[in-house]
Amino acid sequence: ARAVRALPLATVCSIICAYPCRLKLDRIKSMFYHAYNSYLENAYPYDELRPLTCDGQDTWGSFSLTLIDALDTLLILGNHTEFQRVATLLQDTVDFDTDVNASVFETNIRVVGGLLSAHLLSKRAGMEVEEGWPCSGPLLRLAEDAARKLLPAFQTPTGMPYGTVNLLRGVNPSETPVTCTAGVGTFILEFSSLSRLTGDPVFENVARKALRALWRTRSDIGLVGNHIDVITSKWVAQDAGIGAGVDSYFEYLVKGAIMLQDEELLAMFHEFDKSIKNYTKFDDWYLWVQMHKGTVSMPVFQSLEAFWPGLQSLIGDISSATKTFHNYYSVWRQFGGLPEFYSIPQGYTVDKREGYPLRPELIESALYLYKATGDPTFMQLGRDAVESIDKISRVNCGFATVKDVRDHKLDNRMESFFLAETIKYLYLLFDPENFLHNTGTEFELGGLQGDCILSAGGYVFNTEAHPLDPAALHCCSRYHSERRELQDILISLSEPLRPAADQSEETPGAGGSQESIALKPGERRKARVLSCPTQPFSAKLAAMGQVFSDDS
Repeated sequence: ARAVRALPLATVCSIICAYPCRLKLDRIKSMFYHAYNSYLENAYPYDELRPLTCDGQDTWGSFSLTLIDALDTLLILGNHTEFQRVATLLQDTVDFDTDVNASVFETNIRVVGGLLSAHLLSKRAGMEVEEGWPCSGPLLRLAEDAARKLLPAFQTPTGMPYGTVNLLRGVNPSETPVTCTAGVGTFILEFSSLSRLTGDPVFENVARKALRALWRTRSDIGLVGNHIDVITSKWVAQDAGIGAGVDSYFEYLVKGAIMLQDEELLAMFHEFDKSIKNYTKFDDWYLWVQMHKGTVSMPVFQSLEAFWPGLQSLIGDISSATKTFHNYYSVWRQFGGLPEFYSIPQGYTVDKREGYPLRPELIESALYLYKATGDPTFMQLGRDAVESIDKISRVNCGFATVKDVRDHKLDNRMESFFLAETIKYLYLLFDPENFLHNTGTEFELGGLQGDCILSAGGYVFNTEAHPLDPAALHCCSRYHSERRELQDILISLSEPLRPAADQSEETPGAGGSQESIALKPGERRKARVLSCPTQPFSAKLAAMGQVFSDDS
Protein backbone atom coordinates (compact mmCIF):
# COMPACT_ATOMS: atom_id res chain seq x y z
CA ALA A 1 0.00 0.00 0.00
CA ARG A 2 2.87 2.37 0.84
CA ALA A 3 4.38 1.66 -2.62
CA VAL A 4 1.12 2.52 -4.34
CA ARG A 5 0.79 5.76 -2.34
CA ALA A 6 4.27 6.74 -3.51
CA LEU A 7 3.30 6.54 -7.18
CA PRO A 8 2.03 9.60 -9.06
CA LEU A 9 -1.73 9.83 -9.36
CA ALA A 10 -1.64 9.45 -13.18
CA THR A 11 0.35 6.22 -12.86
CA VAL A 12 -2.04 4.81 -10.26
CA CYS A 13 -4.99 5.63 -12.53
CA SER A 14 -3.33 3.94 -15.50
CA ILE A 15 -2.73 0.81 -13.41
CA ILE A 16 -6.33 0.75 -12.20
CA CYS A 17 -7.68 1.32 -15.72
CA ALA A 18 -5.37 -1.24 -17.33
CA TYR A 19 -6.90 -4.24 -15.58
CA PRO A 20 -10.44 -3.90 -16.99
CA CYS A 21 -8.98 -3.11 -20.41
CA ARG A 22 -6.93 -6.31 -20.27
CA LEU A 23 -10.05 -8.27 -19.36
CA LYS A 24 -11.87 -6.68 -22.28
CA LEU A 25 -9.01 -7.47 -24.66
CA ASP A 26 -9.04 -11.08 -23.57
CA ARG A 27 -12.77 -11.26 -24.21
CA ILE A 28 -12.42 -9.68 -27.65
CA LYS A 29 -9.66 -12.16 -28.48
CA SER A 30 -11.94 -14.98 -27.38
CA MET A 31 -14.67 -13.65 -29.69
CA PHE A 32 -12.23 -13.46 -32.60
CA TYR A 33 -10.96 -17.01 -32.21
CA HIS A 34 -14.45 -18.40 -31.73
CA ALA A 35 -15.40 -16.89 -35.10
CA TYR A 36 -12.08 -17.57 -36.83
CA ASN A 37 -11.78 -21.19 -35.76
CA SER A 38 -15.42 -21.80 -36.66
CA TYR A 39 -14.68 -20.53 -40.16
CA LEU A 40 -11.60 -22.75 -40.51
CA GLU A 41 -13.37 -25.85 -39.21
CA ASN A 42 -16.68 -25.42 -41.03
CA ALA A 43 -16.34 -23.06 -44.00
CA TYR A 44 -12.80 -22.87 -45.41
CA PRO A 45 -12.05 -22.63 -48.36
CA TYR A 46 -15.38 -20.90 -49.03
CA ASP A 47 -15.58 -17.12 -48.75
CA GLU A 48 -17.73 -16.94 -45.63
CA LEU A 49 -19.09 -18.94 -42.72
CA ARG A 50 -22.79 -19.74 -42.35
CA PRO A 51 -22.89 -19.90 -38.55
CA LEU A 52 -26.37 -21.35 -38.03
CA THR A 53 -25.82 -24.35 -40.29
CA CYS A 54 -22.08 -24.63 -39.62
CA ASP A 55 -21.03 -24.62 -43.27
CA GLY A 56 -19.67 -22.18 -45.84
CA GLN A 57 -20.65 -20.23 -48.93
CA ASP A 58 -18.96 -18.23 -51.67
CA THR A 59 -20.18 -14.65 -51.78
CA TRP A 60 -17.74 -12.27 -53.44
CA GLY A 61 -15.71 -14.44 -55.81
CA SER A 62 -14.48 -17.66 -54.17
CA PHE A 63 -11.21 -16.25 -52.76
CA SER A 64 -11.33 -17.78 -49.24
CA LEU A 65 -12.30 -14.20 -48.49
CA THR A 66 -12.59 -14.45 -44.70
CA LEU A 67 -9.01 -15.74 -44.52
CA ILE A 68 -7.67 -12.79 -46.52
CA ASP A 69 -9.78 -10.29 -44.60
CA ALA A 70 -8.74 -11.66 -41.20
CA LEU A 71 -5.01 -11.95 -41.92
CA ASP A 72 -3.81 -8.59 -40.59
CA THR A 73 -6.15 -8.90 -37.58
CA LEU A 74 -4.18 -11.99 -36.56
CA LEU A 75 -1.02 -9.91 -36.30
CA ILE A 76 -2.78 -7.07 -34.49
CA LEU A 77 -3.89 -9.63 -31.90
CA GLY A 78 -0.28 -10.80 -31.63
CA ASN A 79 -0.53 -14.16 -33.40
CA HIS A 80 2.62 -14.25 -35.56
CA THR A 81 2.57 -18.00 -36.08
CA GLU A 82 -0.90 -18.15 -37.59
CA PHE A 83 -0.22 -15.06 -39.70
CA GLN A 84 2.82 -16.80 -41.20
CA ARG A 85 0.87 -20.01 -41.83
CA VAL A 86 -2.05 -18.27 -43.52
CA ALA A 87 0.15 -15.93 -45.58
CA THR A 88 2.02 -18.94 -46.95
CA LEU A 89 -1.23 -20.82 -47.54
CA LEU A 90 -2.70 -17.94 -49.53
CA GLN A 91 0.40 -17.69 -51.73
CA ASP A 92 0.05 -21.39 -52.55
CA THR A 93 -3.71 -21.62 -53.04
CA VAL A 94 -5.27 -18.34 -54.23
CA ASP A 95 -5.65 -18.10 -58.01
CA PHE A 96 -7.36 -15.19 -59.72
CA ASP A 97 -7.41 -16.84 -63.17
CA THR A 98 -10.93 -18.14 -62.61
CA ASP A 99 -14.18 -17.81 -64.53
CA VAL A 100 -15.92 -15.88 -61.75
CA ASN A 101 -17.94 -12.67 -61.78
CA ALA A 102 -16.58 -10.48 -58.99
CA SER A 103 -17.57 -7.13 -57.51
CA VAL A 104 -14.90 -4.60 -58.50
CA PHE A 105 -15.50 -2.60 -55.32
CA GLU A 106 -15.54 -5.51 -52.86
CA THR A 107 -12.58 -7.27 -54.46
CA ASN A 108 -10.57 -4.08 -54.19
CA ILE A 109 -11.28 -3.21 -50.56
CA ARG A 110 -11.24 -6.76 -49.18
CA VAL A 111 -8.83 -8.74 -51.37
CA VAL A 112 -6.42 -6.14 -52.76
CA GLY A 113 -6.52 -4.14 -49.52
CA GLY A 114 -6.10 -7.21 -47.34
CA LEU A 115 -3.15 -8.54 -49.33
CA LEU A 116 -1.44 -5.14 -49.43
CA SER A 117 -1.76 -4.73 -45.69
CA ALA A 118 -0.48 -8.25 -45.04
CA HIS A 119 2.48 -7.58 -47.35
CA LEU A 120 3.39 -4.38 -45.50
CA LEU A 121 3.08 -6.13 -42.11
CA SER A 122 4.86 -9.35 -43.09
CA LYS A 123 8.27 -8.35 -41.74
CA ARG A 124 6.78 -7.40 -38.38
CA ALA A 125 5.07 -10.80 -38.35
CA GLY A 126 8.47 -12.48 -38.51
CA MET A 127 8.26 -13.63 -42.11
CA GLU A 128 11.40 -13.77 -44.22
CA VAL A 129 11.08 -10.94 -46.72
CA GLU A 130 12.68 -10.44 -50.11
CA GLU A 131 15.61 -8.13 -50.65
CA GLY A 132 14.17 -4.73 -51.35
CA TRP A 133 11.00 -5.25 -49.32
CA PRO A 134 8.52 -3.50 -49.17
CA CYS A 135 8.98 -2.76 -52.88
CA SER A 136 8.65 -6.46 -53.70
CA GLY A 137 7.25 -9.62 -52.19
CA PRO A 138 4.88 -12.53 -52.91
CA LEU A 139 1.85 -10.97 -51.20
CA LEU A 140 2.42 -7.74 -53.12
CA ARG A 141 2.52 -9.70 -56.39
CA LEU A 142 -0.70 -11.47 -55.39
CA ALA A 143 -2.36 -8.11 -54.70
CA GLU A 144 -1.13 -6.82 -58.05
CA ASP A 145 -2.54 -9.90 -59.82
CA ALA A 146 -5.94 -9.29 -58.24
CA ALA A 147 -5.92 -5.60 -59.15
CA ARG A 148 -4.98 -6.31 -62.78
CA LYS A 149 -8.09 -8.45 -63.05
CA LEU A 150 -10.11 -5.35 -62.16
CA LEU A 151 -8.52 -3.01 -64.73
CA PRO A 152 -10.83 -3.98 -67.63
CA ALA A 153 -13.72 -2.50 -65.64
CA PHE A 154 -12.16 0.97 -66.00
CA GLN A 155 -12.16 0.84 -69.80
CA THR A 156 -15.18 3.09 -70.24
CA PRO A 157 -15.61 6.42 -72.08
CA THR A 158 -15.64 8.24 -68.74
CA GLY A 159 -12.98 6.25 -66.91
CA MET A 160 -15.53 5.35 -64.24
CA PRO A 161 -15.56 1.56 -63.71
CA TYR A 162 -18.27 -1.02 -64.18
CA GLY A 163 -19.46 -2.60 -60.96
CA THR A 164 -18.72 -6.22 -61.93
CA VAL A 165 -15.96 -7.91 -63.88
CA ASN A 166 -15.29 -11.52 -64.86
CA LEU A 167 -11.82 -12.36 -63.61
CA LEU A 168 -11.07 -14.49 -66.65
CA ARG A 169 -12.96 -12.77 -69.48
CA GLY A 170 -13.22 -9.13 -68.44
CA VAL A 171 -16.46 -7.16 -68.53
CA ASN A 172 -19.49 -9.05 -69.80
CA PRO A 173 -20.98 -7.31 -72.88
CA SER A 174 -24.38 -7.34 -71.15
CA GLU A 175 -23.04 -5.83 -67.92
CA THR A 176 -25.11 -2.92 -66.60
CA PRO A 177 -23.35 0.45 -66.83
CA VAL A 178 -25.02 1.64 -63.61
CA THR A 179 -22.65 1.74 -60.62
CA CYS A 180 -22.97 3.23 -57.16
CA THR A 181 -20.93 6.32 -56.32
CA ALA A 182 -18.73 4.47 -53.83
CA GLY A 183 -18.08 1.86 -56.53
CA VAL A 184 -16.48 4.61 -58.62
CA GLY A 185 -14.60 6.57 -55.96
CA THR A 186 -13.14 3.92 -53.63
CA PHE A 187 -9.85 2.92 -55.27
CA ILE A 188 -7.29 5.63 -54.64
CA LEU A 189 -5.85 4.10 -51.44
CA GLU A 190 -5.27 0.58 -52.75
CA PHE A 191 -4.42 1.51 -56.34
CA SER A 192 -2.00 4.32 -55.48
CA SER A 193 -0.36 1.98 -52.97
CA LEU A 194 0.12 -0.58 -55.72
CA SER A 195 1.52 1.97 -58.15
CA ARG A 196 3.99 3.39 -55.66
CA LEU A 197 5.09 0.01 -54.33
CA THR A 198 5.51 -1.63 -57.76
CA GLY A 199 6.43 1.35 -59.94
CA ASP A 200 3.55 0.74 -62.36
CA PRO A 201 1.51 3.98 -62.62
CA VAL A 202 -1.51 2.39 -64.32
CA PHE A 203 -3.34 1.67 -61.06
CA GLU A 204 -3.11 5.17 -59.60
CA ASN A 205 -3.87 6.69 -63.00
CA VAL A 206 -7.19 4.86 -63.44
CA ALA A 207 -8.21 5.59 -59.84
CA ARG A 208 -7.52 9.31 -60.26
CA LYS A 209 -9.29 9.43 -63.60
CA ALA A 210 -12.39 7.89 -62.02
CA LEU A 211 -12.28 10.34 -59.12
CA ARG A 212 -11.99 13.35 -61.41
CA ALA A 213 -14.76 12.09 -63.68
CA LEU A 214 -17.04 11.70 -60.68
CA TRP A 215 -16.10 15.17 -59.40
CA ARG A 216 -17.23 16.72 -62.70
CA THR A 217 -20.71 15.22 -62.35
CA ARG A 218 -21.68 17.00 -59.11
CA SER A 219 -24.80 19.11 -59.20
CA ASP A 220 -25.04 22.89 -59.20
CA ILE A 221 -25.44 22.80 -55.41
CA GLY A 222 -22.33 20.64 -55.05
CA LEU A 223 -23.83 17.21 -54.35
CA VAL A 224 -23.51 13.78 -55.96
CA GLY A 225 -26.20 11.14 -56.27
CA ASN A 226 -26.26 7.46 -55.39
CA HIS A 227 -25.95 5.60 -58.72
CA ILE A 228 -24.46 6.78 -62.01
CA ASP A 229 -24.22 5.50 -65.58
CA VAL A 230 -20.49 5.07 -66.19
CA ILE A 231 -20.92 5.32 -69.96
CA THR A 232 -22.92 8.55 -70.14
CA SER A 233 -22.11 10.17 -66.74
CA LYS A 234 -25.86 10.55 -66.16
CA TRP A 235 -27.19 10.14 -62.65
CA VAL A 236 -29.66 7.27 -62.34
CA ALA A 237 -30.40 7.59 -58.60
CA GLN A 238 -30.32 11.22 -57.48
CA ASP A 239 -30.53 10.82 -53.71
CA ALA A 240 -27.59 12.57 -52.05
CA GLY A 241 -26.30 11.63 -48.61
CA ILE A 242 -23.35 10.16 -46.73
CA GLY A 243 -24.57 6.57 -46.37
CA ALA A 244 -24.94 3.41 -48.45
CA GLY A 245 -23.69 3.71 -52.01
CA VAL A 246 -21.78 6.94 -51.36
CA ASP A 247 -19.97 6.65 -48.01
CA SER A 248 -16.46 5.46 -48.85
CA TYR A 249 -16.14 7.95 -51.73
CA PHE A 250 -15.93 10.76 -49.19
CA GLU A 251 -13.79 8.62 -46.90
CA TYR A 252 -11.19 8.05 -49.63
CA LEU A 253 -10.96 11.74 -50.50
CA VAL A 254 -9.87 12.48 -46.92
CA LYS A 255 -7.71 9.40 -46.37
CA GLY A 256 -6.19 9.69 -49.84
CA ALA A 257 -5.28 13.29 -49.09
CA ILE A 258 -3.61 12.19 -45.85
CA MET A 259 -1.79 9.16 -47.21
CA LEU A 260 -0.59 10.82 -50.42
CA GLN A 261 -0.30 14.39 -49.04
CA ASP A 262 -2.61 15.38 -51.89
CA GLU A 263 -4.15 18.85 -51.80
CA GLU A 264 -6.46 18.17 -54.75
CA LEU A 265 -8.28 15.37 -52.93
CA LEU A 266 -8.63 17.40 -49.75
CA ALA A 267 -9.99 20.39 -51.69
CA MET A 268 -12.59 18.11 -53.29
CA PHE A 269 -13.73 16.88 -49.88
CA HIS A 270 -13.94 20.36 -48.37
CA GLU A 271 -16.19 21.47 -51.22
CA PHE A 272 -18.43 18.44 -50.69
CA ASP A 273 -18.40 19.00 -46.93
CA LYS A 274 -19.80 22.51 -47.34
CA SER A 275 -22.69 21.25 -49.46
CA ILE A 276 -23.34 18.29 -47.15
CA LYS A 277 -23.61 20.62 -44.16
CA ASN A 278 -25.76 23.11 -46.08
CA TYR A 279 -28.29 20.66 -47.50
CA THR A 280 -28.26 17.35 -45.61
CA LYS A 281 -27.45 18.19 -41.97
CA PHE A 282 -30.35 18.70 -39.57
CA ASP A 283 -29.88 18.75 -35.77
CA ASP A 284 -26.63 16.80 -36.08
CA TRP A 285 -28.30 14.09 -38.17
CA TYR A 286 -27.63 13.70 -41.88
CA LEU A 287 -30.64 13.10 -44.12
CA TRP A 288 -30.95 12.12 -47.78
CA VAL A 289 -31.88 14.92 -50.19
CA GLN A 290 -32.48 15.39 -53.90
CA MET A 291 -29.05 16.18 -55.36
CA HIS A 292 -30.20 19.07 -57.57
CA LYS A 293 -32.79 20.72 -55.32
CA GLY A 294 -31.65 19.88 -51.81
CA THR A 295 -35.16 18.82 -50.76
CA VAL A 296 -35.41 15.95 -48.28
CA SER A 297 -36.09 12.61 -49.96
CA MET A 298 -35.42 10.17 -47.07
CA PRO A 299 -35.37 11.33 -43.41
CA VAL A 300 -33.49 8.24 -42.30
CA PHE A 301 -30.22 7.36 -40.60
CA GLN A 302 -28.41 4.42 -42.20
CA SER A 303 -25.98 2.34 -40.15
CA LEU A 304 -23.26 2.81 -42.78
CA GLU A 305 -23.34 6.55 -42.05
CA ALA A 306 -21.84 5.91 -38.61
CA PHE A 307 -18.33 6.21 -40.11
CA TRP A 308 -18.87 9.95 -40.54
CA PRO A 309 -17.93 11.16 -37.02
CA GLY A 310 -14.63 9.31 -37.32
CA LEU A 311 -13.98 10.94 -40.68
CA GLN A 312 -14.81 14.36 -39.22
CA SER A 313 -12.25 13.76 -36.49
CA LEU A 314 -9.56 13.32 -39.17
CA ILE A 315 -10.16 16.85 -40.42
CA GLY A 316 -10.35 18.28 -36.89
CA ASP A 317 -14.11 18.85 -36.67
CA ILE A 318 -14.35 17.25 -33.22
CA SER A 319 -17.36 19.21 -31.91
CA SER A 320 -19.62 18.31 -34.81
CA ALA A 321 -18.35 14.73 -34.82
CA THR A 322 -19.10 14.28 -31.12
CA LYS A 323 -22.67 15.55 -31.42
CA THR A 324 -23.44 13.30 -34.36
CA PHE A 325 -21.80 10.33 -32.63
CA HIS A 326 -24.10 10.74 -29.62
CA ASN A 327 -27.13 10.69 -31.92
CA TYR A 328 -25.96 7.41 -33.42
CA TYR A 329 -25.01 5.98 -30.02
CA SER A 330 -28.55 6.64 -28.77
CA VAL A 331 -29.85 4.34 -31.54
CA TRP A 332 -27.38 1.64 -30.49
CA ARG A 333 -28.56 1.84 -26.89
CA GLN A 334 -32.16 1.58 -28.06
CA PHE A 335 -31.64 -1.76 -29.85
CA GLY A 336 -28.26 -3.19 -28.83
CA GLY A 337 -27.03 -2.59 -32.39
CA LEU A 338 -27.64 -0.30 -35.35
CA PRO A 339 -30.50 -1.22 -37.70
CA GLU A 340 -29.66 -0.74 -41.37
CA PHE A 341 -32.27 2.05 -41.63
CA TYR A 342 -33.65 4.16 -38.76
CA SER A 343 -36.49 6.66 -39.24
CA ILE A 344 -35.43 9.89 -37.55
CA PRO A 345 -38.96 11.41 -37.28
CA GLN A 346 -40.46 8.18 -35.92
CA GLY A 347 -37.48 7.18 -33.78
CA TYR A 348 -37.76 3.56 -34.90
CA THR A 349 -36.64 1.02 -37.47
CA VAL A 350 -37.73 1.10 -41.11
CA ASP A 351 -39.72 -1.85 -42.50
CA LYS A 352 -37.50 -4.56 -44.03
CA ARG A 353 -34.36 -2.72 -42.91
CA GLU A 354 -34.27 -3.91 -39.30
CA GLY A 355 -31.11 -6.03 -39.51
CA TYR A 356 -27.65 -5.51 -38.02
CA PRO A 357 -24.96 -7.54 -39.84
CA LEU A 358 -22.34 -6.81 -37.13
CA ARG A 359 -21.11 -3.70 -38.90
CA PRO A 360 -18.07 -1.81 -37.54
CA GLU A 361 -18.76 1.83 -38.43
CA LEU A 362 -19.88 3.18 -35.05
CA ILE A 363 -17.02 1.35 -33.30
CA GLU A 364 -14.63 2.80 -35.89
CA SER A 365 -15.82 6.32 -35.08
CA ALA A 366 -15.50 5.61 -31.35
CA LEU A 367 -11.86 4.62 -31.87
CA TYR A 368 -10.99 7.76 -33.82
CA LEU A 369 -12.78 10.05 -31.38
CA TYR A 370 -11.31 8.36 -28.32
CA LYS A 371 -7.83 8.78 -29.80
CA ALA A 372 -8.60 12.43 -30.51
CA THR A 373 -10.19 13.35 -27.16
CA GLY A 374 -9.57 10.68 -24.52
CA ASP A 375 -13.25 10.97 -23.59
CA PRO A 376 -14.30 7.70 -21.85
CA THR A 377 -17.76 7.94 -23.43
CA PHE A 378 -16.31 6.55 -26.64
CA MET A 379 -14.76 3.61 -24.80
CA GLN A 380 -18.15 2.92 -23.23
CA LEU A 381 -19.58 2.32 -26.71
CA GLY A 382 -16.89 -0.32 -27.10
CA ARG A 383 -17.98 -2.02 -23.88
CA ASP A 384 -21.60 -1.94 -24.97
CA ALA A 385 -20.68 -3.38 -28.37
CA VAL A 386 -18.74 -6.28 -26.85
CA GLU A 387 -21.64 -7.10 -24.53
CA SER A 388 -24.31 -6.83 -27.23
CA ILE A 389 -22.50 -8.81 -29.90
CA ASP A 390 -21.29 -11.53 -27.56
CA LYS A 391 -24.69 -12.04 -25.95
CA ILE A 392 -26.94 -11.62 -28.98
CA SER A 393 -24.94 -12.98 -31.92
CA ARG A 394 -22.74 -15.77 -30.51
CA VAL A 395 -23.79 -19.24 -31.65
CA ASN A 396 -22.04 -22.61 -31.63
CA CYS A 397 -20.33 -21.92 -34.98
CA GLY A 398 -19.25 -18.29 -34.78
CA PHE A 399 -21.31 -15.10 -34.72
CA ALA A 400 -24.51 -14.62 -36.70
CA THR A 401 -25.92 -11.52 -38.34
CA VAL A 402 -28.85 -10.02 -36.43
CA LYS A 403 -31.85 -10.34 -38.72
CA ASP A 404 -34.05 -8.02 -36.66
CA VAL A 405 -32.76 -5.73 -33.89
CA ARG A 406 -36.26 -5.57 -32.35
CA ASP A 407 -36.41 -9.23 -31.31
CA HIS A 408 -32.75 -10.24 -31.96
CA LYS A 409 -33.62 -13.03 -34.35
CA LEU A 410 -30.52 -14.20 -36.22
CA ASP A 411 -29.62 -14.80 -39.87
CA ASN A 412 -27.33 -17.47 -41.28
CA ARG A 413 -24.37 -15.32 -42.27
CA MET A 414 -21.11 -14.02 -40.82
CA GLU A 415 -19.63 -11.40 -43.13
CA SER A 416 -15.85 -11.32 -43.48
CA PHE A 417 -15.78 -7.72 -42.25
CA PHE A 418 -16.68 -8.94 -38.76
CA LEU A 419 -13.12 -10.26 -38.38
CA ALA A 420 -11.50 -7.62 -40.60
CA GLU A 421 -13.12 -4.56 -39.05
CA THR A 422 -15.48 -5.01 -36.12
CA ILE A 423 -13.19 -7.13 -33.97
CA LYS A 424 -10.12 -5.13 -35.04
CA TYR A 425 -11.55 -1.74 -34.09
CA LEU A 426 -12.82 -3.10 -30.78
CA TYR A 427 -9.39 -4.52 -29.95
CA LEU A 428 -7.56 -1.32 -30.89
CA LEU A 429 -9.98 0.74 -28.78
CA PHE A 430 -8.89 -1.17 -25.66
CA ASP A 431 -5.22 -1.67 -26.58
CA PRO A 432 -3.42 1.70 -26.45
CA GLU A 433 -0.02 -0.03 -26.65
CA ASN A 434 -0.74 -1.76 -29.97
CA PHE A 435 1.91 -1.17 -32.63
CA LEU A 436 -0.69 0.49 -34.87
CA HIS A 437 -0.88 3.34 -32.34
CA ASN A 438 2.85 3.96 -32.77
CA THR A 439 3.70 7.68 -32.78
CA GLY A 440 7.21 7.30 -34.18
CA THR A 441 8.95 5.87 -31.12
CA GLU A 442 9.53 2.58 -32.96
CA PHE A 443 10.47 1.88 -36.57
CA GLU A 444 12.24 -0.59 -38.82
CA LEU A 445 14.48 -0.15 -41.84
CA GLY A 446 13.72 -1.43 -45.30
CA GLY A 447 13.94 -0.65 -48.99
CA LEU A 448 16.46 -1.78 -51.58
CA GLN A 449 19.23 0.24 -49.93
CA GLY A 450 17.99 -0.41 -46.39
CA ASP A 451 17.65 3.32 -45.71
CA CYS A 452 13.87 3.69 -45.51
CA ILE A 453 12.24 4.26 -42.13
CA LEU A 454 9.11 2.09 -42.04
CA SER A 455 6.36 1.12 -39.58
CA ALA A 456 6.81 4.34 -37.62
CA GLY A 457 3.08 5.02 -37.32
CA GLY A 458 0.63 7.13 -39.24
CA TYR A 459 -1.11 4.08 -40.69
CA VAL A 460 -4.11 4.79 -42.89
CA PHE A 461 -6.97 2.29 -42.78
CA ASN A 462 -8.77 1.46 -45.98
CA THR A 463 -12.54 1.13 -45.78
CA GLU A 464 -12.18 -2.55 -44.80
CA ALA A 465 -9.86 -1.56 -41.89
CA HIS A 466 -6.70 -2.83 -43.59
CA PRO A 467 -3.81 -0.59 -42.41
CA LEU A 468 -1.44 0.87 -45.01
CA ASP A 469 1.92 2.43 -44.20
CA PRO A 470 2.45 5.74 -46.08
CA ALA A 471 6.19 5.54 -45.40
CA ALA A 472 6.45 2.38 -47.50
CA LEU A 473 4.78 4.14 -50.41
CA HIS A 474 7.20 7.05 -50.17
CA CYS A 475 10.17 4.69 -49.91
CA CYS A 476 9.31 2.67 -53.01
CA SER A 477 8.06 5.55 -55.13
CA ARG A 478 11.33 7.39 -54.47
CA TYR A 479 13.28 4.32 -55.55
CA HIS A 480 11.21 3.79 -58.70
CA SER A 481 11.45 7.50 -59.57
CA GLU A 482 15.23 7.48 -59.24
CA ARG A 483 15.46 4.30 -61.30
CA ARG A 484 13.32 5.80 -64.10
CA GLU A 485 15.41 8.95 -64.04
CA LEU A 486 18.58 6.93 -64.47
CA GLN A 487 17.03 4.83 -67.24
CA ASP A 488 15.89 7.94 -69.10
CA ILE A 489 19.37 9.44 -68.88
CA LEU A 490 20.97 6.25 -70.20
CA ILE A 491 18.42 6.02 -73.03
CA SER A 492 18.96 9.61 -74.01
CA LEU A 493 22.73 9.12 -74.09
CA SER A 494 22.37 6.08 -76.35
CA GLU A 495 20.16 7.89 -78.89
CA PRO A 496 21.96 9.69 -81.74
CA LEU A 497 21.48 13.41 -81.95
CA ARG A 498 18.88 14.37 -84.55
CA PRO A 499 19.84 16.71 -87.39
CA ALA A 500 19.44 20.36 -86.64
CA ALA A 501 16.92 20.74 -89.48
CA ASP A 502 14.65 18.13 -87.94
CA GLN A 503 14.83 19.84 -84.58
CA SER A 504 13.94 23.22 -86.02
CA GLU A 505 10.82 21.79 -87.65
CA GLU A 506 9.45 20.94 -84.26
CA THR A 507 10.25 24.27 -82.68
CA PRO A 508 7.05 25.97 -81.51
CA GLY A 509 6.18 28.88 -83.74
CA ALA A 510 8.26 27.56 -86.64
CA GLY A 511 5.32 25.97 -88.40
CA GLY A 512 5.96 22.43 -87.09
CA SER A 513 3.78 20.35 -84.80
CA GLN A 514 4.44 20.50 -81.08
CA GLU A 515 4.54 17.34 -78.97
CA SER A 516 1.20 16.69 -77.31
CA ILE A 517 1.05 17.00 -73.54
CA ALA A 518 -1.35 14.06 -73.33
CA LEU A 519 -0.03 10.53 -73.63
CA LYS A 520 -1.92 7.59 -75.01
CA PRO A 521 -2.87 4.86 -72.50
CA GLY A 522 0.19 2.78 -71.61
CA GLU A 523 2.57 5.17 -73.42
CA ARG A 524 5.59 6.67 -71.66
CA ARG A 525 7.09 9.99 -72.60
CA LYS A 526 10.49 9.61 -74.24
CA ALA A 527 13.41 11.27 -72.54
CA ARG A 528 14.62 14.38 -74.26
CA VAL A 529 18.12 14.46 -75.65
CA LEU A 530 20.47 15.05 -72.75
CA SER A 531 22.17 18.43 -72.72
CA CYS A 532 23.14 19.39 -69.20
CA PRO A 533 21.38 17.16 -66.70
CA THR A 534 20.01 18.53 -63.50
CA GLN A 535 21.37 17.08 -60.29
CA PRO A 536 21.35 13.27 -60.63
CA PHE A 537 19.65 11.13 -58.02
CA SER A 538 22.89 10.18 -56.23
CA ALA A 539 24.22 13.71 -55.86
CA LYS A 540 24.35 15.36 -52.47
CA LEU A 541 25.60 18.82 -53.48
CA ALA A 542 26.15 20.76 -56.68
CA ALA A 543 28.01 24.07 -57.03
CA MET A 544 28.83 26.02 -60.22
CA GLY A 545 27.79 23.02 -62.32
CA GLN A 546 30.13 20.62 -60.51
CA VAL A 547 28.46 17.57 -58.98
CA PHE A 548 29.70 16.15 -55.69
CA SER A 549 28.54 12.56 -55.20
CA ASP A 550 28.74 10.31 -52.15
CA ASP A 551 32.40 9.36 -52.65
CA SER A 552 33.67 12.84 -53.56
